[in-house]
Amino acid sequence: MGQTSAGSGEGVAASYNPLDPEYAGRIQEVFTQAHREAPVFFSPLYNVWVVTRYDDIWTVLKDPERYSSSMSTNVVAKDHPEVLAILKQGWGQLSTLVTCDPPAHNRYRGLINKAFTPRRVNEREPFIRATANRLVDAFIDQGKTDLIWSFAYPLPMTIIADILGVADDDLDRFKRWSDDLVARLSFDLPKERLIECAHSLIEFQRYFDGLLKDREENPRDDMLTDLLNARIEGAEPLNRGEMLSMIQQLLVAGNETTTSLIGNMMSLLLEERDRWEALCADPSLAAGVVEEALRMESPVQGLFRVTTTEVELGGATIPKGAQLQLLYAAGNRDEAEFRKAEDFQMKRDNAATHLAFGGGVHFCLGASLARLEARIALETLTTRIPDVRLAADSSPQRIAHFFMRGFEHLPVEWPVEAAK
Repeated sequence: MGQTSAGSGEGVAASYNPLDPEYAGRIQEVFTQAHREAPVFFSPLYNVWVVTRYDDIWTVLKDPERYSSSMSTNVVAKDHPEVLAILKQGWGQLSTLVTCDPPAHNRYRGLINKAFTPRRVNEREPFIRATANRLVDAFIDQGKTDLIWSFAYPLPMTIIADILGVADDDLDRFKRWSDDLVARLSFDLPKERLIECAHSLIEFQRYFDGLLKDREENPRDDMLTDLLNARIEGAEPLNRGEMLSMIQQLLVAGNETTTSLIGNMMSLLLEERDRWEALCADPSLAAGVVEEALRMESPVQGLFRVTTTEVELGGATIPKGAQLQLLYAAGNRDEAEFRKAEDFQMKRDNAATHLAFGGGVHFCLGASLARLEARIALETLTTRIPDVRLAADSSPQRIAHFFMRGFEHLPVEWPVEAAK
């Protein structure tokens, strides 16, 4: 869908390419240019209208009638006939939480809320702390590690696997399924990789169908049993396909994004040593650090909507049926909302108003769990390895993805004698 108004920001569009290896290092430059020249611009490269200003993003988030989420992941997931044939072996592609609009969304959200209560999150804290310390125990005597693979990935993965009833022996498969589900949400994935990911999705669905059948016969005090038993007045219970779709979204949201949050957060703290030392000296700063890291380095850079009618937004006229990317990361660096937005401020008064968890009816269901895991990660690392620093002999490596921002590798080191 092409652009329909003059001055739609050709220069900004030319600068916007998240899959360019150099883009990660100049996002502030791109965001500033967009805010100044074209806060809503059309990207012919990705065939999406990109919304960059904080207030404009909120305009969309508060209006699901004109800006639909229904199957919005189709913006990036382009399946070949062979892939579709594989997917037909399972439960299909259903619109549920992230890819569904009210009033249907109200049913899904109401039912999953019954299974994802504050009690369910808070009762996890001892297990999260024990897991974080166990992971540190495994590498603390080595004096160096890749923090992503030894800590930032296995911590949230272990937690969401436990919540969903996955056995420890299956964690490697669980990680592969998660990676493959995220890979499908990217542009220009080769057909062979799409086929591999489709087989992975079917394997994932069959595994959890088996777990759900087990819970039907042997109920437990866990989320899968909660999903089976979830009821709200006047709404149909979840069917199997809907349950599997929701579990799929919980899997990705429950670990991939938190892995990126922990990695991004540690990079921000360690790239300027005084930040890390300030946190070690005052652990009460941890909650604010989490919010500021979410603002500055949003793990999900932006999600998608589709216009249901022609709209005027940010000075642009956008036609009906156009695909939009709400660039949360750009909104989070909007000077109109966040003073000195390019600065990392541990005590920023309004940091928690960031868009990293979205907003409106689709506000992230797992936000409280992600915040808890990230805070515990900081408290554990500042206590156990306070002298940690970025490794001198290797460099961090970012993941290549259209709308997720994180690290593939984050090498760190510390004096062994200083570890606890």
